[in-house]
Amino acid sequence: MRTYELVVVYDPRVVDDEVGTLIGEVKNLLTAPGGVTITKTEQWGRRRLAYPIQKVSEGKYAVVYFAAEDGRAPIGEVERRLLQNERVLRFLTTRTDEGLKRAGLPIPTEVEPDAPAPAAAGGAGETAAARQSEGGEGESGEAAAAEPEEPVEEEE
Repeated sequence: MRTYELVVVYDPRVVDDEVGTLIGEVKNLLTAPGGVTITKTEQWGRRRLAYPIQKVSEGKYAVVYFAAEDGRAPIGEVERRLLQNERVLRFLTTRTDEGLKRAGLPIPTEVEPDAPAPAAAGGAGETAAARQSEGGEGESGEAAAAEPEEPVEEEE
């Protein structure tokens, strides 16, 4: 399962209710073909831009976090639609699971809390599987990554 985040900057003249409607359209585009689950949406509100875009110095930010089966995300179609929308100033789609893998942090997946961690043949695979089963997002995932692992007895 691959995880993504889509950040969209809307024109500040757009009404807040309309931003919610626009986010709903993006969510419908993502979930229409199937295989995509929306995990979280956030509206950050009005923020100052780093540089003016189309003579506008502020924008309304919205973030959509979603997960997709391998190769099943309709990102190209969503980005094409966002490019055509005049109310969208900028957008950015980022695949977040690759960065977490490189950092050695747990990838947020939907794991049942009662499910035992799969037994691996030692090494780094075991620690990643253990962190994923404890895991999720936020402080619990960070705390799990910071806790020392159980000592492994070495044969002499």
